Amino acid sequence: MKTTEEIGQKHSRHRGLTKTEVEASRQKYGSNLLTPPKRSPWWKLWLEKFDDPVIRILIIAAVIAITVGIFEGNYVEGLGIIAAILLATTVAFLNEYKASKEFDILNQVNDEIPITVIRDKNVTTIPKKDLVVGDFVLIETGEEIPADGQVIEAVSLQVNEASLTGEAIPVTKTAETNLSSNNHTNYAYPPNQVLRDTIVNDGHGIIEITAVGDETEIGKTARCVLDITDVETPLNIQLERLSNLIGILGLGIAVLIDIALIARGILTRELTLTLGQWYIISILGIGLAIALTRVWLPIIIDGLESIGKEIEVPEWLEDDSAIAWLKNFLTALAISGIGIGVGYYLQWVPSAPSDWISTDIALKFLTYFMIAVAVIVVAVPEGLALSVTLSLAYSMQKMTKQNNLVRRMHACETVGATTVICSDKTGTLTENKMQVSDVHFPSFNSGTLNDDNIIVEAICANSTANLEHRKGEESIPLGDHTEAALLLWLEENKIDYIDKREDFDIINQLTFSSDRKYMATLGVSPTTGEKILHIKGAPELMLASCNQILTSEGVKPFADSQRVSIAAELNKYENIGRRTLGFAYIKDPQDYQQGNELEQYHDLVLLGFVAIADPVREEVPPAVEICQKAGVKVKMITGDSRLTAMEVAREIGIMTEDDTNDLCILGTKLRELDDEAALAMLQKVKVIARARPQDKQRIVQLLQASGEVVAVTGDGTNDAPALNQAQVGLSMGSGTSVAKEASDIIILNDSFGSIENAVMWGRSLYQNIQKFILFQLTINVAACGIALLGPFIGINLPFTVIQLLWVNLIMDTFAALALATEPPNQKVMEKAPRNPEEFIISQPMTVSIFSVASIFLVFFVGFLLYIQQDNVVTPYELSLFFSTFVMLQFWNMFNAKCFGLKESAFSSISKNGSFVAIAALIFVGQIVMVQYGGSVFRTVPLSLRDWLIIIGGTSVVLWVGEIWRMIQMRFKAS
Repeated sequence: MKTTEEIGQKHSRHRGLTKTEVEASRQKYGSNLLTPPKRSPWWKLWLEKFDDPVIRILIIAAVIAITVGIFEGNYVEGLGIIAAILLATTVAFLNEYKASKEFDILNQVNDEIPITVIRDKNVTTIPKKDLVVGDFVLIETGEEIPADGQVIEAVSLQVNEASLTGEAIPVTKTAETNLSSNNHTNYAYPPNQVLRDTIVNDGHGIIEITAVGDETEIGKTARCVLDITDVETPLNIQLERLSNLIGILGLGIAVLIDIALIARGILTRELTLTLGQWYIISILGIGLAIALTRVWLPIIIDGLESIGKEIEVPEWLEDDSAIAWLKNFLTALAISGIGIGVGYYLQWVPSAPSDWISTDIALKFLTYFMIAVAVIVVAVPEGLALSVTLSLAYSMQKMTKQNNLVRRMHACETVGATTVICSDKTGTLTENKMQVSDVHFPSFNSGTLNDDNIIVEAICANSTANLEHRKGEESIPLGDHTEAALLLWLEENKIDYIDKREDFDIINQLTFSSDRKYMATLGVSPTTGEKILHIKGAPELMLASCNQILTSEGVKPFADSQRVSIAAELNKYENIGRRTLGFAYIKDPQDYQQGNELEQYHDLVLLGFVAIADPVREEVPPAVEICQKAGVKVKMITGDSRLTAMEVAREIGIMTEDDTNDLCILGTKLRELDDEAALAMLQKVKVIARARPQDKQRIVQLLQASGEVVAVTGDGTNDAPALNQAQVGLSMGSGTSVAKEASDIIILNDSFGSIENAVMWGRSLYQNIQKFILFQLTINVAACGIALLGPFIGINLPFTVIQLLWVNLIMDTFAALALATEPPNQKVMEKAPRNPEEFIISQPMTVSIFSVASIFLVFFVGFLLYIQQDNVVTPYELSLFFSTFVMLQFWNMFNAKCFGLKESAFSSISKNGSFVAIAALIFVGQIVMVQYGGSVFRTVPLSLRDWLIIIGGTSVVLWVGEIWRMIQMRFKAS
C-alpha cells in the first residue's frame, strides 16, 4: 500500500506546467504548428488563367485587331478586347483564389483539435496548436499523438508508427523506468518515445512533450497536413466531359459559320477576288491553322475523349512552353512562305505584294475570324468548372458553420444522393450527457458511499476517463462519457477519483472493445495489498460468468433466483431506454492472462450494475422525420441491448409504435445469416442491437451491393473500415483520430440533426449547378443558333466581339457567382434521392433548354429580319437588339434560380445577397455600357422610353415563368 508521501510525490511529478512555464517554453521552443507548404504567388496563379486556349485565341484576335487598326487609325476595338480579357481572367482568378482559401479551413481545424493535458495540477483540454515542450499529455486508444514525446506512464500502450515507418504492426511503448538497455534495437524508434501523427492502437498513458511543430520527426521530414484542393470529384469529371463536348460542338459551329460567311460574301459579291488572291487567302488560312494548332487540337481531342474515344496526346502537344509555341509560329511562317514562293514561281500570285489582298478584303476576313472566335468563346462553358468550385467552396464553408466539416470534396455532392443512413445511437441520436440514474449494488444499502468501498475502487481503477474542473463551473467529462458518468456519480458522493486511481497500482489493463463488450484492469488494491482484477461491461456477460455475488453480508453463492431477479431488473431499465453497465471482480487471479474470456475465470464475484440515462437530442426526431420524407431510410446500429435500442428508436421515430419487435435484430443473429439472407433481413429491419464494428462494415457492403448509397456514422477506431467502405463516412467530432481520418465528413457536434443538414446541402449543391447549366445552355443554344442561321437567311451577326464577350461574362462568371451560391432550400428534402450515376442534364432541363432557346431564337431572328428589312441597320437598332438580348437573359436568370423548387423567384431572394448584387451589376452594367460605351462597344445611347419598353417587354419571360410556377404550386396543393 502506498503512503501519503508517495501519493504526494506522484501528484507533484504530474502537476503540469504553470501559465508562466507555458509561455517560457513557447518562447524557447515555439508553437505546435507545422509550416504549411509553399504556395505559388498570386501573380503566378493569375498568369495561369492565360493558359486557357480560348483566352489565347482572344489575345491573337486582339493583336490582329490592333495591328490592322493602327494602319486604319482605329484600334479601339482591339483595346476593348484586351480590356475584356483582363476583366474575365481577373474575375476568374479572384473567384478561384477565394475558393482555394476556403479549403484552408481543414488545416486550421486540425490545429484546433482538443488535447487532454495536465496543467497547474488540473486535467484540462487545450487546442493542439497550443501544446508546448514540457506539457504532460494524456493519450488513449484511437487518438493521434499530437507532438513528439517521452512516455511517462504506459498501460498496455501500443502505437502504430506506419505514418513514419510504413510498418503497420503496432509497437509496444513503455515508460522510461521500465526500459531496459537492449529492448529497442529491433524498432525504428525507442519504446519510450512517441511521435507526432502516429496512432494509439491500444491502451493509454501519459507522455511529456519533447518537441513541437517543425522540430518534430514528422516536421523535419517536411510532411504537411491534408490538402485536398486539387481532388477532382465525380461531378467535376462529368462536367468536364460536358464542357469538352460543348467545346468541340462550338468549334465545329464556328468553322461552319466562317464557311457560311465566306459563301455569303461570294454570293452577295462582297468578296470579289482573283484566283491569285484566293490562293494567298488559302495559304494564310493554312498558316493560321498551323499557328493555332495548340488551341484547336486540344479542344478536338478533349471532345472526342468525352464521347469515349481513346486518343493518345502527342508529346509535342503536351509541351506548353514559350519555345514550343514559337516553334509553331515559325513552322506556320515557313509553310506560308513556301506556299507563297511556289505560287510566285508558278505565277499564281500577283507580282506586286500590294496587289495580293486589299485592306478592305483583309478586314472582312478578319471580321469573319473574329466572329468565329466570339462564337467559340460564347459556346465553350468555361464557367462550369468555376461553378462547381464555387459551389463546393461555398457549401464547405457554410456546412462547417453548421457543424459539418467536409474533408473530401466528393462528399459534398455524394451525401445529397444518400438513400440509407446507418447511424450510431450514443451521442448522435442522444445527447451523450450520461448520468447515473439508478444503482443496483447488493452490498450498498446505505445512502452514503465510503471511499474505501470496493465499488469506488472498481469505478476509479477500471477507467480511463477524467473530469476537468473549472472554478465555479460544473465538471466537464474527458474521454468516454459512460465512464465519466460514473466519475460524476462519485463526485456527487464527495469522492475524489484521482486519489483512488493513483493509489491503485495497475499491473495490466485490457481496454474496452465492441467485440469483447467489457474492460478489465489488474492491479494491487491499496485496501488489502492483494492483486485484484476489476471487470466492467455488458451486464448479460457478468450474469453469465459470475458464480458469486457481493452482498451486505459478504460474498455469497450466486443463486439462480437472484440471477433471474437481476435480469428482470435490467429489463425494466432497458425498457425505458437506459444503458446498463455491470461490475465484477476476482481477487488474486492465479491464471490471469490478457485476453482470457470471462468464463475462464473461476470465482468471479458480481458487484452489481448501474443504469445510465442519456436523453435523446431535441433536434433528432424532426430530423429523422425529414429524412424519411425525403426517401432516405434511417437505420440505427448500436452496441446497446435490444430493449434499450428499440425504446430509443421509438422515441426518435426510427421505429413507430405499430412496428413489431422483429424490425430489430441482434448482431449475433445477423452474423449467423449468409449474405443473401442477411441482405433480405437488412432491407426490412430498422435497428441492429449488440452490433460489432465488423457487423457495421458488412451491413454497409450488403446495402451497397443492393444499389443503395450509404452514409454511415462512426466514432471509434474499429469503425474505420465501415467509414472507408461507405460512399459517405461520417465521423464524430468527439471520435478518435483514426475514425476521422477514415471519414469524408466530420460531424463536429456529433448530432444526427447535422447529418440531415448535410443531406440538404448536398442536394442543394447539385441543384445549384443544374441551375447554372440550365441558364448557360439556354443562351448557348440561342446565340449559336443566331450565329449559324444568320448567314443563310441574310442576317449579319448583330454583335461585336466585345459585346459577345460581355454576354459571355454574364453567362459564365457572373451567373456562376449568382447561382452557385444559392442557399439550401428545405424543399429539396421533399423529393426522392437522385441516382448518382444519372447525367446531370435531366429530362426537365433538356425540355426547358430547347423549348426556351427555340422561343428566344424565333424572337431574335424575327427582330433581326424586322430591323434589316430596309437593308440598313443603324447603330441605334443594333443597340436596341443588344440590350434586348441581355435583358432577356437577365430575367431568365431569375427563372433558372428557382428551377426544380416550384416557388416564386422572389420568395427567398433576400437570403442570397450575392444573387441580388450580381443581378444589379448586370442590370446597371448593361445600361452604362450602352449609354456610355460609344465606339468601344459600338453602341449609341437609348432614351428612357426605349429602356422602359425593353425592360418591361423582356420581363415577360419572368412573368410567364412565375405564372407557370404558380400553376404548378396550385396543382400540387390540390
